Amino acid sequence: MAEKRTHVQIQGRVLWLTENADELKAQLYDGKDLPVAERKLVDNISTDELTPGWVCYYYDETLARYCLVGLRGGHVKQDAIKSGGFGVIVSGVSKGCGSSRETAPYSELKAGVQLVIAKNIEKIYGQNCQNIGLLTSTDFSLIPRLLVGEAIPIEEFTKGLDPIAAEIVRHGGLFAYNQARLAGATVPPAVTTKPRPMTLCEKIIAQRAIADAKTGRLGVPAVLPGDALFVRTDVRFSHEYVTPMAEALFRMGLGADAKITDPQSVFAFRDHLTFLDRIMPEAHVKMGLKEQAASLATVQESFAKKQGVRLYGEVHRGGQLVGSEGICHNIVIEDIAEPGQLVIGTDSHTCMAGAIGCFAFGVGSTDMANSWFTKDVRVKVPESVRVNVRGAMPDGVCAKDLMLFLLADEFFKTGAGIGKVLEFAGPGVQAMSLDERATLTNMAVEAGGFTGIIEADEVVVDYIAGQRGTDRQRLRAQIVRADAGACYCKTFDLDLAALVPTVASPGDPRNGMALTALREKQGKVKVHIAYGGSCTGGKKADMDMYAGVVRKAMDRGHRLQTKAYIQFGSQRIRDYAEKMGYISLFEGAGVELIDPSCGACIKAGPGVSFTADEVTVSAINRNFPGRSGPGQVWLASPLVVAASAFLGYVGGPDEL
Repeated sequence: MAEKRTHVQIQGRVLWLTENADELKAQLYDGKDLPVAERKLVDNISTDELTPGWVCYYYDETLARYCLVGLRGGHVKQDAIKSGGFGVIVSGVSKGCGSSRETAPYSELKAGVQLVIAKNIEKIYGQNCQNIGLLTSTDFSLIPRLLVGEAIPIEEFTKGLDPIAAEIVRHGGLFAYNQARLAGATVPPAVTTKPRPMTLCEKIIAQRAIADAKTGRLGVPAVLPGDALFVRTDVRFSHEYVTPMAEALFRMGLGADAKITDPQSVFAFRDHLTFLDRIMPEAHVKMGLKEQAASLATVQESFAKKQGVRLYGEVHRGGQLVGSEGICHNIVIEDIAEPGQLVIGTDSHTCMAGAIGCFAFGVGSTDMANSWFTKDVRVKVPESVRVNVRGAMPDGVCAKDLMLFLLADEFFKTGAGIGKVLEFAGPGVQAMSLDERATLTNMAVEAGGFTGIIEADEVVVDYIAGQRGTDRQRLRAQIVRADAGACYCKTFDLDLAALVPTVASPGDPRNGMALTALREKQGKVKVHIAYGGSCTGGKKADMDMYAGVVRKAMDRGHRLQTKAYIQFGSQRIRDYAEKMGYISLFEGAGVELIDPSCGACIKAGPGVSFTADEVTVSAINRNFPGRSGPGQVWLASPLVVAASAFLGYVGGPDEL
């Protein structure tokens, strides 16, 4: 068993990710070291920039060669980080935003980086760093000490961490910690919080808390933000982008014959790279990435068969591959999760299941690999933000506008929302359809949030019972409700009547502005691609919105002015669109329809850009640099996306 770390002495150079391109290139390619000084550092470095989608076709030490090749500006080339001898990487606000992909910190670690310093660290990225032994800090005063070779006490890197996270850091990673935990060499602290009013997520955590690891007894009287504990999962899922890496870690940590505990509660999805062949650049084909990417699905299929795991796979019609059964997040709501459950998935948008009253959140490969065996996952009880919504939604406005408006608040733009739960409530939310609620919880992670959640009600009961035939009384009994007097770190009170069509400018979902403000500032922003789809924008309610605008445009004699795509979130949603006559409507207008897959949202299907000067208006959830291609992506509602396709610029249905 590995000894715990007491001191850390960093080897290597310090790489400042500065906005000054000349300074950045001098460090990378000329061996120049910058002095410690105040400088403008790159903010909001997403995991898409650390390891772009195509890099994630690898899941071993090859990742080190491509660390940060997606960083805006294109200055970081293959092997630049690995060959540069860097032990520390320094950046600005919000390091590691976006996807939960563990490939991002893993690429840094295997490139020789031992410490990441930033003004704040995103929740999932930070936890993934802890799990693999990559140190993080927000203390810039450590840098001069590191440069003179000081051995830094490990406590400098455990400040502010909960006791479990601190022990994981001391052990050098989650696998080493869990070996000690299972051997009885370390014991998670008991939760001693006395009964208190609790938020929705706090109550679910308290119910699922592992009170006695030996007997498996669950439940504690109460939890408080900051409490650290292990909780029992109800649903665990992964997709082909991540399953192979998690399986490799599973076998490495537990042996080649290791078996998943309770495989009936584990699910796998072939939903991310289904259409990759259609858009893969020739340069990537020559690199062998076509075969590398295809191997991910093959490895996952073999894993699922060996472990007895339900695989939601490909769909064929007429002997031809047409798409996937569905995007994991849509399927989890349609088929799998229930109110009051605890759901983890290897994808940051796992939080979408919060729409049916689940505590659902994304985890990395190491967390998932461990949970396959232990059936639990560690949690530091998060603070909750209450979003009270009242009033009625005006015409031309929907849940996407609400989220883009909320994300633009300074609370989220400054990173204050990192790791917080967004609990949506109020009559304005209760009046929304389940699909619209799912847009709210899905995009909680764009706020840097831990998850989003909405108290389940009869809308949820009717949906699940109607979809699956589940007993209604049992579903009602599982509903968890926040206590009166529960404590929230911040409360928003929003009136839907004041909401207007809102878009987010390229680069960050938090760049929200009213559509009217865009027109005043930039005039008519020309659009080349209009994309409606993804887990966020490919639901039944979204299809209704696309159809309403397309019908209006056609009736008024408009024709498409851009390439236009609509992609379904699941086969059930496609069936719904066919039943409603939408498929013939869309095809008659010239829209390209795409069967279910994550597709363009992760630069893996039709709807991506191919050149930097292309502009896309999209119903997806995030628009970080390079996310959907080299072009610029404006985020918007399904209504604005459909209207823009006919207008040729970013605009709303009222302009048709």
